[in-house]
Amino acid sequence: MTPRPYTLVAELTHRCPLACAYCANPTTLVPRGDELDTDTWSRVLAEAAALGVLQVHLTGGEPLTRPDLEAIVAAARRAGLYTNLITSGVPLAPARLDALVASGLDAVQLSVQDVDAAAADRMAGARVAARKLDVARWVKARGLPLTLNVVLHRENVDRVGELIALAERLDADRLELANAQYLGWALVNRAALLPTRAQVDAARTIARAARDRLRGRMEITLVLPDYHRPYPKACMDGWGRRYVVVTPSGRAQPCHLAGTIEGLAMPSVHDGSLAAAWIESPAFRAFRGDAWMPEPCRSCERRDVDFGGCRCQAFALTGDAAATDPACALAPDHALVEAAVAEAAAPPALVPRARAG
Repeated sequence: MTPRPYTLVAELTHRCPLACAYCANPTTLVPRGDELDTDTWSRVLAEAAALGVLQVHLTGGEPLTRPDLEAIVAAARRAGLYTNLITSGVPLAPARLDALVASGLDAVQLSVQDVDAAAADRMAGARVAARKLDVARWVKARGLPLTLNVVLHRENVDRVGELIALAERLDADRLELANAQYLGWALVNRAALLPTRAQVDAARTIARAARDRLRGRMEITLVLPDYHRPYPKACMDGWGRRYVVVTPSGRAQPCHLAGTIEGLAMPSVHDGSLAAAWIESPAFRAFRGDAWMPEPCRSCERRDVDFGGCRCQAFALTGDAAATDPACALAPDHALVEAAVAEAAAPPALVPRARAG
């Protein structure tokens, strides 16, 4: 039986005023002229609801660069979807936030690069740290749930305690401390971004203590890096099980970077319905379940826990999307991850993210 998706990740654009060196978007970005128009997004949102999706994450790039964002939010509300805006906060203004709330916006996830303003601006490639604090206050003043998202890496992971304190001052409802996933632009900068195991362990200790202390007031989620764990994460809760991503150009994908896997053609919403993509597409069916798994995944007791790890990571590191994720200590190619950790001992300079046209 085909599982039902519960979340649509609507990548409205790859355009963004920032140039974060850890960006998870592909290294080849969709230009503005190839983005889906308002009517197509409205159709996709209605089809997602009919398929069983309950919530939509409006993301990018920076979704605020789209002048029709209010219309897209309104279409999501008409479809009965819970709408979460994932944003850098740039270039938001109070009047536009009011318009988005009036259109049906339910929640906001705001990215924060660092608690140190200079370090945050350096990573973002723009002077935006102070602006983000204003945006957080605007969101809370309007009664919207606020999630702060911080991508953790070598340069900020030692300030996890200070980041938690910042989230408390801003009265955030949720704090997501997510170690960088080394795909897309982050893979380009892996050696410069990858923290040490000691840094990760220290951050985990601090985050766990804060989670216990703040339980009932603020949810804290810590996403650990694959490279310092014995087993990989269940990427997107398993391939084609719960999440469907639609890219700015209209490709329907099981995850953000599935379209980078060579030889696996992603269906387009221009050519058929979202339901057809989810149920019938060979791309979505390719890694569902465990029939595709090689050893040691096939006989592993964790095969229904981590689902063999990340297919995009397996492809990026080995050239074979069906390989066991090299992040797993049991993987035949685990030496690739060990070599990457060794390379990060002498980190090079960061390469700024490219920008979409």
